[in-house]
Amino acid sequence: MNTRYIDPEVSPAPSNDLPLQLVETTWEFAQTFDRWLQRCQPVEGISWSRLRLLGFLSCHGPQKMSDLGDELGVTPRNITTLVDALEQDGLVARRPHPTDRRVTLIELTPRAATCTAALWSERLAAASALFTSLSEADQRELLRLLGLLLASPALA
Repeated sequence: MNTRYIDPEVSPAPSNDLPLQLVETTWEFAQTFDRWLQRCQPVEGISWSRLRLLGFLSCHGPQKMSDLGDELGVTPRNITTLVDALEQDGLVARRPHPTDRRVTLIELTPRAATCTAALWSERLAAASALFTSLSEADQRELLRLLGLLLASPALA
């Protein structure tokens, strides 16, 4: 399946344009990896989106809905749906903001706080299985290269 982001009809890329090939392949991998993560067997019935929200709250404490939406890259409508579902499952609670009565904070319930770390560990172990097809040397090289890209001033 060719899911190239750059349409060769619109923007022809010479086969020797290595940076453009890297952009296209990285884009394709990112999209494919994201879809693969979404399809991974949900942990105890918790979708990847819900688990990401729980993980963020676990690491950063109570948050405003708008901040959660920004962090997770979802629309206000989607963050409301996620929070509503997690609240119905008893995993998050809405609390008034201590200094701004117009704002509601979302926080983990005690039940969610005790199980989130285990859920993340299980999901990360499943996701890391993708890389077992690479040799240890290839894994280390990929990690090194990704680290260089992440440290690039262009991404700052």
